[in-house]
Amino acid sequence: MKLSFPIYRLKRQAKLLAREQNIALHLALDKVAQSEGFRSWSHLSDSQPQCVSVSALLAACKPGELVLLAARPGHGKTLLALDVLAEAIKTGRNAYFFTLEYNRDDLLAREESGIQIDTSDGICADHVTRTLRDVPEGAVAAIDYLQLLDQKREFPPLSDQVDVLKRLAKARGITILALSQIDRRFEAIASALPGFDDIRLPNPVDLSLISKACFLHDGRARLETQAA
Repeated sequence: MKLSFPIYRLKRQAKLLAREQNIALHLALDKVAQSEGFRSWSHLSDSQPQCVSVSALLAACKPGELVLLAARPGHGKTLLALDVLAEAIKTGRNAYFFTLEYNRDDLLAREESGIQIDTSDGICADHVTRTLRDVPEGAVAAIDYLQLLDQKREFPPLSDQVDVLKRLAKARGITILALSQIDRRFEAIASALPGFDDIRLPNPVDLSLISKACFLHDGRARLETQAA
């Protein structure tokens, strides 16, 4: 069944609908899917070619790595991160989602699946470190999103927090996915997919600390690795 809009735009519609009607995101996604002739969002999603294999992305993100998941707003980075965490649960690994964007009601269905959700206002690298200090090796965590971690003046600079997260991942043998925004100037150029040069950095960050990133745009994806 052909969709009326690309899937990333339907996700954006669902996010707006959730805010307008004050309903959980998973309910808004189901409503949008039903307007397209599907029973639910999962039914719609399963019918579409995957822009990136969730299992392949999880396999590519090794324990001990800090990995970026980067896209412009509305292109599916949050939902992809949650799908990766759900896949981690299926393989017997612990999964954690730290978000400064969503509230717990939006993510109720995900929490019921076993993902541990943290919507604290104080999310930063130190908070993540305290939360994950005793997690078993192989756990997977996602942070939504990188550019919000230093929004409070009392928090360390973003560059310092990235270093803390990198060291946490390596020391604990866990995978940390840091969701990241892409600079809006990317949409004015002809590139098919963004890259490291397109990451939005309102404050300086040493991107050499990040060895790997998955870039999304218009339903397409690319995994890019930087030389150590």
